Amino acid sequence: MKEDNCLHAALICLGMLYYSHAITTEKLNHVRPSLHGHHEKGKEGQVLHRSKRGWVWNQFFVIEEYTGPDPVLVGRLHSDIDSGDGNIKYILSGEGAGIIFVIDDKSGNIHATKTLDREERAQYTLTAQAVDRNTNRPLEPPSEFIVKVQDINDNPPEFLHENYHANVPERSNVGTSVIQVTASDADDPTYGNSAKLVYSILEGQPYFSVEAQTGIIRTALPNMDREAKEEYHVVIQAKDMGGHMGGLSGTTKVTITLTDVNDNPPKFPQSVYQMSVSEAAVPGEEVGRVKAKDPDIGENGLVAYSIIDGDGMDMFEITTDYETQEGVVKLKKVLDFETKKSYSLKVEAANVHIDPKFISNGPFKDTVTVKITVEDADEPPVFLKPSYIFEVQENAASGTVVGKVHAKDPDAANSAIRYSIDRHTDLERYFTINADDGNIKTIKALDREEIAWHNISVFAVEVHKQHQEAKVPVAIKVVDVNDNAPKFAAAYEAFVCENARSNQQFITISADDKDDSANGPRFIFSLPPEIIHNPNFTLRDNRDNTASVLVRREGFSRQKQDLYLLPIVISDGGLPPMSSTNTLTIRVCGCDSNGSLLSCNAEAYILNAGLSTGALIAILACIVILLVIVVLFVTLKRQKKEPLIVFEEEDVRENIITYDDEGGGEEDTEAFDIATLQNPDGINGFIPRKDIKPEYQYMPRPGLRPAPTTIYKTGDLDLRNLQTCMAPKTLSMMILNNKV
Repeated sequence: MKEDNCLHAALICLGMLYYSHAITTEKLNHVRPSLHGHHEKGKEGQVLHRSKRGWVWNQFFVIEEYTGPDPVLVGRLHSDIDSGDGNIKYILSGEGAGIIFVIDDKSGNIHATKTLDREERAQYTLTAQAVDRNTNRPLEPPSEFIVKVQDINDNPPEFLHENYHANVPERSNVGTSVIQVTASDADDPTYGNSAKLVYSILEGQPYFSVEAQTGIIRTALPNMDREAKEEYHVVIQAKDMGGHMGGLSGTTKVTITLTDVNDNPPKFPQSVYQMSVSEAAVPGEEVGRVKAKDPDIGENGLVAYSIIDGDGMDMFEITTDYETQEGVVKLKKVLDFETKKSYSLKVEAANVHIDPKFISNGPFKDTVTVKITVEDADEPPVFLKPSYIFEVQENAASGTVVGKVHAKDPDAANSAIRYSIDRHTDLERYFTINADDGNIKTIKALDREEIAWHNISVFAVEVHKQHQEAKVPVAIKVVDVNDNAPKFAAAYEAFVCENARSNQQFITISADDKDDSANGPRFIFSLPPEIIHNPNFTLRDNRDNTASVLVRREGFSRQKQDLYLLPIVISDGGLPPMSSTNTLTIRVCGCDSNGSLLSCNAEAYILNAGLSTGALIAILACIVILLVIVVLFVTLKRQKKEPLIVFEEEDVRENIITYDDEGGGEEDTEAFDIATLQNPDGINGFIPRKDIKPEYQYMPRPGLRPAPTTIYKTGDLDLRNLQTCMAPKTLSMMILNNKV
């Protein structure tokens, strides 16, 4: 309490000191006339009155953060015209007047009623005036002054961040800059040392240091190793008052991480690796893994593996698994336990990225020996060849040997082998195989023209181990024999002009043979011996597998003969050769003087070839019109069908013809003229109609059996031995429009 009172007294004294200094300074610099000034004479004898300044001030000071029980006296205002009788009243206005600053209107004393904080407001501008207490008439002009808040060291330094993070490469040189930290102080930097900061390190020594004025953190030890310690925690302090005692301080934490550099070579943890692999393993299968340890991280720790020596370099390979940083040993070729039982490899592990700064720490690689043991396995049979190709002639007899396949057991047991054909590759069952010796034979005749190659598969299994199976492809070529005669290459039809000249060529023919080229061309064309002297046509072999047909004579006539059939014999070049006789159809056509076809028996062909599109359309239109006319005619004919029939009102009995003649019985054949019976209407020149169905049919009388004699027909009537059907004396015929 005593200390507070002493501080209060000191502050008051300090304020009064500033006040007195301000008054003195103002009096020295300004002269203000008083109400009771002295007199001076002017040029014309006029008396001038100089007023004396009634009060003088410039600024007041008040200490911030005062916490005493009484208000702080800031200063006192006094006018020279104040005689102390209480007639003058002092008025205060401006920033904080009446709230923070109050004035005694009689004495002019100004007090601060609240605690001030310079960091919130550094100064206040106020206006003071002396007025008559009774009339409030201004006695002095208003005067403005400033109250400044005097700073004290009441704010500690504060860092921009509570925590900092920084990185620096391991093995950096001493003094390498890591990071700069910055603090600030809210106190007045222009007054005293309240805002003068000094940095120091509290934690993190002896690894790091900090510059006192700038706050830059630097490395303090050489060769700091990330693999030994990666992260450091440093505490930095900022203290005001220039770092002297009594100053306020603030701290911050800095986490410093050492980043990796490639300063460590890879190292195998052991000198020899033992591995094993079955001889049944397939190429590409993993045998084992090796790993060299590198304490570096990231790309600095990447390791590549390679085989640099050993008798297994051709049988094995090594690749790098970059996820696990391991070397993967894989099988490169098929192994055989019976041939070689172990292999040795020398494997090297080397860093991928090397830092030239640390090349002296090398070499950045290491080697290790890998020993691989081959394990025996129960292997399937092995064919002596990877595939077989055999030949057999087509049309060979059933049971003909095609070829032989052979497989053996590679194991030491050397088990017996049995063979079979995969029937999925021989659905038609052309072949069979001897299960014991592997001989393949035909079951039925083969036709090369149907299937030239047969591709089958043969299985080989161990007799006592059916699960051990091998498979081999067998290709069987069917060798061609000359069993197909050559034929015309196309269905030829030739045309020859009526006015053709002798020895004129009018068609060239060629041949085709289903057999192989060895049994096909060259083709030989000829005429049969019996028509070799054919007077109409002759044949010329062009010796290029074609032949030309020529006219032997002149003057053909379609009226005499419009079609000729010329047999041609074609022989192939096989052994023995085969031949066939093919017939060439030759039509005789009319031609113009230039030899262009005009017309022949194949009119449709020639018309189609010679008519234009417009002519064809015209012909089709005429055909359509004719069809329409026929349809209309038929329709009208059906509508007018009744007039074509014999008038119904006519009595059919009007056509009865009576013959009063006596017959002579069965043997009398000359008593009447049979022609009359066959055509009775012909007598009167009437021709019976045949487009109407008879209305009555003749029914024989009961008890009469028609004799098997000649049947005569008159229209739709059968006359069967009428002599026996009629009375012997009179023969009567009723003919009703050709109906009896």
